[in-house]
Amino acid sequence: MRKIFTIGEALIDFIPEQKGVGLKEVRSFQKAPGGAPANVAATVSLLGGESFFIGKLGQDAFGDFLVETLKNVGVETDYIFRTNKANTALAFVSLKEDGERDFSFYRNPSADMLLDESEINQNWFNAGDILHFCSVSLVDAPVRKAHIAAIEAVKEAGGIISFDPNIRLPLWHNYEEYKNVIRQFIKYADILKISQDELEFITGINEEEKAIQWLLSFNVEVLLITRGSRGVSAYFGGREVTAEGYKVKAVDTTGAGDSFIGAFLYQVCSRNLSLTEILNDEMASVLKFSNAVAALTTMSKGAISALPSLEAVENFMMDSN
Repeated sequence: MRKIFTIGEALIDFIPEQKGVGLKEVRSFQKAPGGAPANVAATVSLLGGESFFIGKLGQDAFGDFLVETLKNVGVETDYIFRTNKANTALAFVSLKEDGERDFSFYRNPSADMLLDESEINQNWFNAGDILHFCSVSLVDAPVRKAHIAAIEAVKEAGGIISFDPNIRLPLWHNYEEYKNVIRQFIKYADILKISQDELEFITGINEEEKAIQWLLSFNVEVLLITRGSRGVSAYFGGREVTAEGYKVKAVDTTGAGDSFIGAFLYQVCSRNLSLTEILNDEMASVLKFSNAVAALTTMSKGAISALPSLEAVENFMMDSN
């Protein structure tokens, strides 16, 4: 099977013990491993794929915890660097009754932002491998150049680039700068995954169909628009394939989008298909599987701690038929 690499932040999510209150009113938190790229790598590994996480953590107990967590779910951690120049990132979360959340980040700077382009080795990547990244680590810090180095190395090796902007507005003071950085990185993407509520921010267009066409003008091979419990639409080669979501009682939506794209990338690799083959023959079943993984992830608190095994996904899909 081809390898899936993710690059960016791994951090600690502090999940509230109380739902339906603002962050300032939360009385206690539960520590949970997270960070979108780390969540994606964990999803791939738990489903049976081969995944590698590229990033930097602090020389602290939280960094130790994250490395151990990723190892325990089967993610290769050889490309995790450690530093004593900054601490591992933290995110405090408040949960609404429907499982949606707000974030407050402690990351100024955090260790993940110090990953340097010199630490990226182009020999890590081979033809057909996939590199996935998000926008949290595209801040004006060394880690942005590290992303570019990794992307260019994967492209040169004949690999596939996957991008999920995964908007986190609290991390940016200048929203226009954030929007422009995301647009600059969309041009690298073969697979672009965006949630429906991010469309207008990224494109500046409030009509969904026009926003989708604008994104497709970047020549991405696959555009995935996720719609939460209402499913997902895939756009490619002038076609659209839609898969309905699964109806479940959401406890915490943290990591749902990450588990969706992780499941999608796992399917690309496990079926050993090119993107073209998936587009032509397999898209509907790939989307259905990915929706099931995301639905199961929302049924427990946390991100990595809530991810399902392949057996759990298969049983869930059989029970839902």
